[in-house]
Amino acid sequence: MTAELALALPAVVLLLAVVVGVGRVVTAQIQCVDGARAAARLAARGEPPGRVRAAATTAGPTGAQVHLARDPAGSTVTVVVRTQVALPVPGVPQVGVEGTASADLEPGT
Repeated sequence: MTAELALALPAVVLLLAVVVGVGRVVTAQIQCVDGARAAARLAARGEPPGRVRAAATTAGPTGAQVHLARDPAGSTVTVVVRTQVALPVPGVPQVGVEGTASADLEPGT
């Protein structure tokens, strides 16, 4: 019984680390999308870029990068929120996650 446990325990620990890592990536993805959507709504209303970035970082994951862009025609705004997620598995690099949202500008903005 002890030999079987000694062989199975590392596999169970690795599986648990993978499940936790996938959970972190999914959570960060949802936060990036939420941050991008909140920021896109504010940008579409004509809010200042500082307030738009603040909304994205508040709703997004900690340490996220926020990029704002208007299309050349000036009718829509796009917000991209990016972050890196560290996985709990040794030797595995970080995973990049991003969320993007676009919104039509309201008239007069």
